[in-house]
Amino acid sequence: SKGAWEKLAQVTVKGAEHDFHECLPHPQCLEGTQVDLLNYIYGVLDDKTKNRLIWLHGIAGVRKSAVAFTVAERMRGLKVTEETNVKKQLTGTFFFSCRHINRCTTGHLFVMLAYQLASNFPSVKMHVTKAILKNPALLHPNRSLRNQMEALFFRPLQQL
Repeated sequence: SKGAWEKLAQVTVKGAEHDFHECLPHPQCLEGTQVDLLNYIYGVLDDKTKNRLIWLHGIAGVRKSAVAFTVAERMRGLKVTEETNVKKQLTGTFFFSCRHINRCTTGHLFVMLAYQLASNFPSVKMHVTKAILKNPALLHPNRSLRNQMEALFFRPLQQL
């Protein structure tokens, strides 16, 4: 499984994470702006009964990146600590960019999210690597997004 993990690490898209150095300084929402949208997103993310995957989309210039960076920073900062048990709130991020070939399409989306998921939640790592060992072609960016999502993301989460 170590080889599968190394292959996954090799195909991850450098720079797609919200805190990658290239993105500094992060675009953030200014105090008092995007309040309704941010409150809506935080309400969805804080409600454990709802699907907490959020997809921001819109035309260029509507401040999607600022909203996404603001939310990602808030969620990264939320940790519930009970003795040595740390519960992280941020699973992963993928920031698309038309300037970078591996970040302008969805081909690397679930591979990158699976890598971050397994890195942030070690209990998932075994299931992700098992899926890769079973079907190494999942790591190819031209594979079906549905197959990648199910094998690398959905099924490992179901195992928890």
